[in-house]
Amino acid sequence: MEIINTEKIILASGSPRRKELMQTAGLVFDIIPADIDESSIPFNGDPGAYVQNLSARKAEAIAMNHPNAWTVGADTIVVADNTILGKPRDKNDAVAMLTALSGRNHSVFTGFSVIRPAGDISFTQSVETIVTFKPLSREEILWYAGTQEPYDKAGGYGIQGIGSFMVQEIAGSYSNVVGLPVCELIQTLAQLRVIQF
Repeated sequence: MEIINTEKIILASGSPRRKELMQTAGLVFDIIPADIDESSIPFNGDPGAYVQNLSARKAEAIAMNHPNAWTVGADTIVVADNTILGKPRDKNDAVAMLTALSGRNHSVFTGFSVIRPAGDISFTQSVETIVTFKPLSREEILWYAGTQEPYDKAGGYGIQGIGSFMVQEIAGSYSNVVGLPVCELIQTLAQLRVIQF
């Protein structure tokens, strides 16, 4: 039996990957992307707290106009050596990121928040997944940087696409690396009685 929403859900993200993950999990929802200035939120050295803060800001921005709905906000970052690797600006940036990630571990953090103003309900959590890249040759890095895949993704790669060839091992949630920890989100929505099985 598919998951059935008992109440309205809004995804405050335009990410096609988050949309697909939530649809695959059986959720029915509207999409209203949040437009916030992420540069105004400083990184305090705690990646988990940072993505929770960003996801909450995104959810709040949409929830304030939809107080009776359950708004889901999310944010994903890639962290190596306590440095956040965002989306590559250009091919040189992508090559530098992939070179830095080659043959070693990095962390992917996703924060997600569920907010319903009418009930004064707010929940936020972050999930960490450790990803290990195989050692990459210069040719592999240049070839992958020449595809279109790295440029709209944190860390410059997509685990669910061509970039899967670089991933040797993961420890933790796979969907978290794609952009949303589905297991934890569904558990939260069930506990809040937003969905029923």
